[in-house]
Amino acid sequence: MESVSTYIESSRERLLRDLTRIVPKRRIVDAFAAVPRHLFVPQALSSVAYEDRALPLSHDQTISQPSMIAFMLSQLDPAPVDRALEIGAGCGYAAALLSRLVQRVDTVEIRPPLASLARSCLAKAGIERVFVHEGDGSRGLPEQAPFDCILVSAGAERVPDALVEQLAPGGRIAIPVGAQEGGQVLSVGKKSADGSQVEWLRSLPCVFVPLVEPER
Repeated sequence: MESVSTYIESSRERLLRDLTRIVPKRRIVDAFAAVPRHLFVPQALSSVAYEDRALPLSHDQTISQPSMIAFMLSQLDPAPVDRALEIGAGCGYAAALLSRLVQRVDTVEIRPPLASLARSCLAKAGIERVFVHEGDGSRGLPEQAPFDCILVSAGAERVPDALVEQLAPGGRIAIPVGAQEGGQVLSVGKKSADGSQVEWLRSLPCVFVPLVEPER
């Protein structure tokens, strides 16, 4: 009988092969190879950590499907000198992947228990250059702006103005837009070199947990 550790390793190798077919950028696949997803999921789900599907976390949140994160990262096309912002830290997995691709990652999580979980998972995985902040992700992180790329790991009914404002000239943003019940579409925006406008491309249909904003 195949041991659990052997199954995990074989499923990890299969996931990496699948991502290689989906994403042409080798740097992104290498990031997935370097970040141990099983350290970011609940221990009871570690045996299925490398299946290409979203998995549940606490507080009705999820760790996103690897192929969807890979596609979003490929659309952002992060460079080693970039500074990145992630909205919706969750367990810290997407931020960990970004940290392998850019100079610095700031990630914002509205739920303090999840922010603590993200810090714990990142430390356990030995991930550096990721800074977890507690707060309203729809407001971005103005004190650290501007950002060369922004990854939004939650669905918004519209793109928050603050995130567009905090995008550097030539910067990119990937965000699921639309009501969760009515269907979301991944929207990818690129700010012009002079910072005056953003060109938007509607991409894949997707399903993300909603971007939570505090009660006003």
